[in-house]
Amino acid sequence: MWAMDDELYLDAWGSLLRVHAEVVGRIERDLTAAGGVSLTWFDVLLVLSDAKDGRLRMSDLAAEIVLSKSALTRSVDRMEEEGYLKREKSPDDERVLFAVLLPKGAAALAKARPIYRAAIRAHFAELLTERELKVID
Repeated sequence: MWAMDDELYLDAWGSLLRVHAEVVGRIERDLTAAGGVSLTWFDVLLVLSDAKDGRLRMSDLAAEIVLSKSALTRSVDRMEEEGYLKREKSPDDERVLFAVLLPKGAAALAKARPIYRAAIRAHFAELLTERELKVID
């Protein structure tokens, strides 16, 4: 393994974090400017749409997205108020809660998908060569 200069990798790490924050912020702005859901809500809806029957235990949902448990709970509270999803107790164990995707949530996700894809293309993919994209993958 090659010898690493502490400053080099620390600078690279800092740059990665700044670029990530900038790109995420731009994607968030594109989604909300189009009258859609926030990026956080998009992530929740996307994970639920990929789950069997559009339902997932809250603990599994928390493991799939990058949010603290309290942030996830607040988001799910608001999403439930808005009719995007509902929470259901497990018939087998009342301590287990499921998040269940509702038609309004599925429709919001369908509306947001092309905006999300276009934002990723514009703010990330088009700035890189095909080779760079393959290296990242």
